[in-house]
Amino acid sequence: MSSTGSGLPIRPSGKPPTGPAPIQVERQTVRRRRLIDATCALPLLGWILWWLPLLWNGAAESVPASQALIYIFGVWIALAIGVGRLVHLLTRSRPVVGPGTYGGGR
Repeated sequence: MSSTGSGLPIRPSGKPPTGPAPIQVERQTVRRRRLIDATCALPLLGWILWWLPLLWNGAAESVPASQALIYIFGVWIALAIGVGRLVHLLTRSRPVVGPGTYGGGR
């Protein structure tokens, strides 16, 4: 059997790959995990957006305090709306509980 440049043998065409089959996860489970990841990343995004006005000091023109406060409260409102939307989506998507998952019935 010949090998590729990386030293791996070439698999003959028409034969199934050897090794374990890929794990298939339900679409609903993947969607819920991504919503949880987004929920965990939201505080970091908020922290970055709230600290962004500190970089405005190096600008050629100074930014009025009123614009900075409008920006900060706008970010705060946007974060509150985003969290509300994520919580709504998470409560609407129920976790899939099956024989192979944790949190099953007692």
